[in-house]
Amino acid sequence: MIKRVILLVIDGCGIGALPDAVEYGDAEANTLVHLADIVDGLSLPNFEMLGLGHVAQIKGVRAMVQPSGCFGRLTCASPGKDSVVGYWELSGVIQKEAPAVCRSGIPVNIVDIVEQILGRKSIGKDVSSLGTMLRCQSREHMATGSPILWTDGGNTCCVAMHESLMAPVDFQQRCREIRKAVKDAGTFIRVVAQPVVGGQDGLRPRGGRRDFLIEPPGVTVFDALSRAGQITMGVGKVYDLFSGRGMTKAISVESGQEAMDEVVGMLNKVPRGLICASLDLLAEEAAQAAAAMEEFDRRLPDLFEKLRIGDMVMVVGDHGRDVSSANKTTREYVPVFVTGPKLAQGVDLGTRSTAADVGQTIAEALGAERLLNGESFLDALKTG
Repeated sequence: MIKRVILLVIDGCGIGALPDAVEYGDAEANTLVHLADIVDGLSLPNFEMLGLGHVAQIKGVRAMVQPSGCFGRLTCASPGKDSVVGYWELSGVIQKEAPAVCRSGIPVNIVDIVEQILGRKSIGKDVSSLGTMLRCQSREHMATGSPILWTDGGNTCCVAMHESLMAPVDFQQRCREIRKAVKDAGTFIRVVAQPVVGGQDGLRPRGGRRDFLIEPPGVTVFDALSRAGQITMGVGKVYDLFSGRGMTKAISVESGQEAMDEVVGMLNKVPRGLICASLDLLAEEAAQAAAAMEEFDRRLPDLFEKLRIGDMVMVVGDHGRDVSSANKTTREYVPVFVTGPKLAQGVDLGTRSTAADVGQTIAEALGAERLLNGESFLDALKTG
């Protein structure tokens, strides 16, 4: 009987373009394969044991004859390719539409709202990435105090402000107001408040990022578990992506490695339910992304050694983030790995038709109500 599930979501961990990726400009995307090619191979021995080599042919990664985990890949049935789409579907909510309101940059009406609430003219406003914007706009931002705006080309409006130009608490509150004003204007959009530090020669993100968005338009696995009396813990941006709905407690972290520390520490404190952590490992720069993935791989035994009978660990992605692509996020399949004491080993879970299968499996494992979407693969994880 499963008593506790640890769900680790690696932001941007894609393993190949989805059939409709061409519609998003991502026909050749393959995050892990291309990352490994760029750095001349990845060293991921613990992922090898989970079955990564059976999911994709990645330079440096072997296909083990007897993997210790179960493995497969998840299809995103919802349109779109950002964390909102990925996390919501993993939780059991499939969206029918995800209009790309920022396909060509931040729309004028949204820019007007941002500037009115922040009380300053903005800079940037293009489709870009955090790293690129901070490199290009650091001097003007520090000289003028103008907020830096950019978008991923989908439904996300990102705002960056140096902590010396606006207190982080005030900055977050104003971004919350921006989200409300945009919603009142009838636009679906996520507003990301990203505080930054550094100087004119180079800005860098500061911990304390907040995401403001609407609640999921359906019952999630967090809702179902909460109704069943289970504990639900969110580590990292998980709480924000679900507006806190259905969660017992949230833990804020500043890095993927810190998130891993929190998860390992929780194993002695949270005896049952779901621990869900967001792990931001895949940076824009290939060497940094590879190093973070390899460090995470080295940390996996710290988690596995603390597991007890009744635990189930699931490691998944939410979308792609191919460093060889011009796009910040890419529409890809994502991997799913499952392991735990007394669970089956070496089972190929195949290509699932929706990431909602993860939420459905967790709901069944922990005795919650059946979700609207997804098919559980819990039976495939049972031994005997």
